Amino acid sequence: MKNYRDITGDGGSNVVGQVTEQLDRVNARLASVRHIVAVMSGKGGVGKSSVAVNLASALAVQGSAVGILDADINGSTVPKMTGVRGQPLRRGATGMIPPVNSLNMPVMSIELLLRDDRAPVRWNAPTQQDAYTWRGMMEMGAIREFLSDTEWGTLDFLFIDLPPGTDKLPNIVGLLPRISGTVVVTIPSHVSQFVVAKSIRVAKELLKTPVVGLVENMSSYVCRHCGEEETLFPGGNVEGMAAEENVPYLGKIPFDPRIAAAADEEVSFMVQHGDTPAGKAIHGIADGIKKFVEQSAPNDQTG
Repeated sequence: MKNYRDITGDGGSNVVGQVTEQLDRVNARLASVRHIVAVMSGKGGVGKSSVAVNLASALAVQGSAVGILDADINGSTVPKMTGVRGQPLRRGATGMIPPVNSLNMPVMSIELLLRDDRAPVRWNAPTQQDAYTWRGMMEMGAIREFLSDTEWGTLDFLFIDLPPGTDKLPNIVGLLPRISGTVVVTIPSHVSQFVVAKSIRVAKELLKTPVVGLVENMSSYVCRHCGEEETLFPGGNVEGMAAEENVPYLGKIPFDPRIAAAADEEVSFMVQHGDTPAGKAIHGIADGIKKFVEQSAPNDQTG
């Protein structure tokens, strides 16, 4: 009986060839996507997924063809926020056909593969305590399959909602043929900015990926009755942070409870409330993203 010391190379598994073949499929699949935009925060609790969904929705409302990949394997919320939760995946001629929402946005997420809302993501292992050894590899393998095996069609934008953590972007970038830019989301608190600054530096200095800019979410609260604006988080200067990190400041989104209500009810905030202060702010940030990627390198264009 052989042990691991007796195995040379890949042990005959051809794992390198398999991964290379799948990456080739990713490249071919995403050739019809003009711009790939990752949305990250580095810290949970800042409303990153909500921002990603509403920015994508704003561009869709404006007439762009937009899709969303939910890359948060263990905390997927995009299907519910976009209204496709419970819709079936269908097999097409060259892959899986993702469900589309009322704005005709295709959505892919691990949530669409689980048997019910309460089912957690579990990886095959002798015990779930042992699964941690393979979890990172299996999660990246799942995202690679979502990219390569989903019939995304022709899109102007594919938004990728990244999970919290500064370690996720390097893994995703390694799977993509190109990335048009990264949008970073924070809230005004000093604690959030402390962590988010690390994500910006990972994107800029380590991965050399373009940072579209910094979004200040839940910047203030606007009274629906009198229109007065009040601060939610004291002290934070996100615009100053953007200048310090030498990245564009895309704008601020005021807190609006209807954003959360729309997500809970699985309807589009941008369709129902796009003319509110928060909706107008999201439209403005979406315009900034569109301008940034359209002015970027020609190899981001597929014609």
